[in-house]
Amino acid sequence: MGRDLAFPQMGQTASNASCPANVEVLVENLLTDLPNYANRVISRSRSLELAQNARNYVLIAGRPEFDPLSLNPGLNVPIEPRVDDTVKQVFFTTLERGYLNNNATKLEHFHWLFLTQTDSGWRVVTMYSRLDSLEDGRLPTPPLESSKSAIAQGISLWLRDCRANTLR
Repeated sequence: MGRDLAFPQMGQTASNASCPANVEVLVENLLTDLPNYANRVISRSRSLELAQNARNYVLIAGRPEFDPLSLNPGLNVPIEPRVDDTVKQVFFTTLERGYLNNNATKLEHFHWLFLTQTDSGWRVVTMYSRLDSLEDGRLPTPPLESSKSAIAQGISLWLRDCRANTLR
């Protein structure tokens, strides 16, 4: 009794945290939440995956590396994606459990994410991924453009929530 509860005003959030400007802090926070965000994307697209009788779930995301690779070593020919000082490269991995025809397997995805900070906050520029099965001894796939993948969609949703200050 007599205790005042503070409720956020319309348009405000309960959190005072803002989206970090530092890419390392941003990515560390992102990777903590990424499995939940990616799994929600996967769950929403479940009807398509069930039609293929395949399902993947993201267990963990981590091991970020921030040292950029040269995209144009020794060449003066521009290539895509064009990277300048405003685009940050981040490498990280996800450990996933995949199911195909009721058989479980562990998968490791290697991701190369390109982020840029705009006036309205961080955005995904593009992403490339390669898949490695941890159990069957197959070679990893070559890097493929993956900007429409569940992981990339999860990242975009997390960045949207970060820009809106709705993360907890």
